[in-house]
Amino acid sequence: MAVPKKKTSHSVKGHRRSHHAIKFTAAIEYCPNCGTAKLRHHLCQACGQYRGRQVALAKVEFEAQAPTE
Repeated sequence: MAVPKKKTSHSVKGHRRSHHAIKFTAAIEYCPNCGTAKLRHHLCQACGQYRGRQVALAKVEFEAQAPTE
């Protein structure tokens, strides 16, 4: 079984892990209809539009149409 010959120093370990904290934030954009933040290629949860078309009911409209007991 392979075993390291020397101890990995704190510096080498830190250089290797330098990219672990980077977050990918480019996938967030704003809905052109209502202006809320949404993920790219996803339906807007606030207004229910996708690529300029009304695809689903908005969250507020959906809750208003839900039958109450």
